[in-house]
Amino acid sequence: MASRLGALLFLLAMAAAWLAADVAGAVGPVFNVTDFGAVADGKTDDSRAFLRAWMKACATPGRPAVVVPRGGSYLLHPLVFRGPCRGYMEVRVVGVLRAPAGLGAFRGCREWVHFSNVDGLLVTGSGTFDGRGATAWPLNECPRKRDCKLLPTSIKLGRVRNATITDVTSLDSKFFHVTVAGSHGVRIHHVSIRAPRDSPNTDGVHIQGSSDVRVTDSAVATGDDCVSVGPGTSDVLVSGVTCGPGHGISVGSLGRYPSEEDVRRLRVANCTIAGTSNGVRIKTWRGGSRPTAVSGLVFEDIVMRKVRNPIIIDQEYCPYASCRRESEQRPSAVRISDVKFRNIRVVSATQVAVKLSCSEASPCRGLELRDIDLRYVRRGVATQSQCAHVAGGVVGGTLVPPSCI
Repeated sequence: MASRLGALLFLLAMAAAWLAADVAGAVGPVFNVTDFGAVADGKTDDSRAFLRAWMKACATPGRPAVVVPRGGSYLLHPLVFRGPCRGYMEVRVVGVLRAPAGLGAFRGCREWVHFSNVDGLLVTGSGTFDGRGATAWPLNECPRKRDCKLLPTSIKLGRVRNATITDVTSLDSKFFHVTVAGSHGVRIHHVSIRAPRDSPNTDGVHIQGSSDVRVTDSAVATGDDCVSVGPGTSDVLVSGVTCGPGHGISVGSLGRYPSEEDVRRLRVANCTIAGTSNGVRIKTWRGGSRPTAVSGLVFEDIVMRKVRNPIIIDQEYCPYASCRRESEQRPSAVRISDVKFRNIRVVSATQVAVKLSCSEASPCRGLELRDIDLRYVRRGVATQSQCAHVAGGVVGGTLVPPSCI
């Protein structure tokens, strides 16, 4: 009897220690989702418990924390955590959040976990957002069909300000892992994003219509772009990101829709890219009517290993058979200027290591290549550069291959 009592006391002490660790760092009132009915058995829908905890915390001034403790998996159907809130919201995820399998639970929903209209947000912890994408990837028609139905993004920051996501993992999203849209002052730091290299459209972080966004010191390995920057975006920093496998770090695609806004002031620095189908890329669709501008971009201090197309501007982007129609045979209307590539070291998996294919209607202007050393993976074979419709530029320092601008 005494030994059983001792074992019980030990387990209670451990549970108390785990709970203390889960809420460590919270500086305000704590709202534990299990106190609101979350079961954490991986089968019961815990969405209502999460919403009740959020609503209670959102109505609390100061710095309230919604805590998702360890010890189980929390099945969540699509959720919108809405603001505005009275305080600075913290969501501390220590357990595992699991999306529903397939797409049946997502009718009418394009996001799984959506933070909307919140000013002051921290999403942190050592937990995981498991999108269970393998159950939905076979249903994704977007790689083959132009007018496809988009699958749900795992985490969306929509119309948020002063938000940080840090120290969490996003696993196997059905579509994009993290989307930042219509937001300002967003920090994504020290996150892990993972999906198989053949998982379609699983961009790591997609930024669109937002400003003052930083993606730093993170590891992204997916089946698509590690970081993608869409229209209407400005003042973005991507630094210390390890990328690969995937499609590299991309601006675009741009120019597909008539109402797109400009992309300005992006800096990609101190990144490592390995085993990807592109390195650093700007991609714009052929055709289009509105002359969207891309300017003030800097790619510098980057190391790449066994990367195809290490430096590429592709203004003839269109991956579908329908691209043969007349409207998409016209040159891209997107104007690219003031783009700098500096101090980039590469082992290239393609002999053409620099490809600057700009628009005949609006040639690229103000490009800079400085201290570029791109060596072909096959020893003794020189790398090459190709240029089309580049209206001059600036070169300097080491240039391997020789510049074509």
